[in-house]
Amino acid sequence: MRAKRFHQLKKVKVRQTWNKYNLYNLSRIQAPPTIERTYYQQKWSAKSITRAYHGEVLREKKWQRMFRPYIRSVVPMNHTYLARTDGSDEAAGRGSGKDVRPDLQAGRKPARTPYMNMVYAELERRLDTAIFRAMFASSTRQARQFVIHGWVKVNGKKMIYPGYRLNPGDMFQVEPDRVLFATGAPKDREERRASRVYRSKMAAKDEENTEMPPPSKSTPSKNTSSTDPPAPKEPKNIVPQLLAQAKAILSNPSDALTVKRKQSLRAFRETLRRTLSRPNSLTDSIDAQLQEMAHKLNISLPDSTAEPDAFDSPAPTPSSTNNLAKTMAISDAEKRLLKEALIDARENPIDPSKPYATPWRPREYMSAFAFVPRYLEVHHKVCSAVYLRHPVARPGWAEVPTPFNIEQNGLAFNWYLRRR
Repeated sequence: MRAKRFHQLKKVKVRQTWNKYNLYNLSRIQAPPTIERTYYQQKWSAKSITRAYHGEVLREKKWQRMFRPYIRSVVPMNHTYLARTDGSDEAAGRGSGKDVRPDLQAGRKPARTPYMNMVYAELERRLDTAIFRAMFASSTRQARQFVIHGWVKVNGKKMIYPGYRLNPGDMFQVEPDRVLFATGAPKDREERRASRVYRSKMAAKDEENTEMPPPSKSTPSKNTSSTDPPAPKEPKNIVPQLLAQAKAILSNPSDALTVKRKQSLRAFRETLRRTLSRPNSLTDSIDAQLQEMAHKLNISLPDSTAEPDAFDSPAPTPSSTNNLAKTMAISDAEKRLLKEALIDARENPIDPSKPYATPWRPREYMSAFAFVPRYLEVHHKVCSAVYLRHPVARPGWAEVPTPFNIEQNGLAFNWYLRRR
């Protein structure tokens, strides 16, 4: 039996994903017809359409147990008036003889509170939905995969249950490399070919390192004194030896190592591989890199502190004119641009070992879904977010993101309200 397509184009169903077909379905979404349908049919069709977007990975029975007929809402009040008075006029009900003053009535613009758009507010507490809302994953299913595979932490502890309900004040964080993979553009054909070449080269290096004989314990000679310190080794020579030792320990089928120890060794091996793939230059400072590049290109950088004197400078000679192409000074603006390019290359380098396109760039059709709800406080640099509070309804709008109008959500609310 052929599986159904997740993004259907004939029968429009909107999903919680950044897919381009989902964006196309969003552009042509329409309310279902209600002329020749009974009220029961209208409620069922509204439930079917809205459930395809809200919690489609959740079973219907489980969602019916999660459903709450009570809706959280807030009503903004005039803080200036409350500061001047005790608020008894605002608290007085109808028929008590309290009349609102004309100056307060004139400034009020009553707006309709969309309570029915809060039907699926309980689903916003789920961890996988919160990860998708915080823009750490391109879909709810991908966020669910991140949680199950152990890439998500809640309050500093690993959480492997995507249905975990967040409480106000909970902080969750996702592995930054997974977020870059989820929100970054996929590799094209050339980048995939470069990744295959890189993997084959790394595999050949691993084989060479494993075939290297272990260093033999040589007896110390009589001429060398025991007080002499050992000669320091180059960092680049130590890294392959460490990589070979780590691989030899992991390849040995012994029960002495625990699972956590093996994971630590694998992570250490990947770090060593990245260190070997870096260029031979070990200069970390941007200014040092500029000087190194200038030395390689035979360019003299201008010194901003010393200003040459026009009278003390010697007259140009033919030999100096011929060597002008070799020793050519660049301006401060060009130096600043070169420095920015070096910083960008350091922070966003080209790395064929990554599963996403490098340098990193956002994926296509991402801007249409780039928003963060008000009940989340997101820090994208560290891939962490805080669940501030539960979503509420306010006059004029609701904090639960939904692509459906209030009529469809109202029909879905009545469907589940009848089954309580």
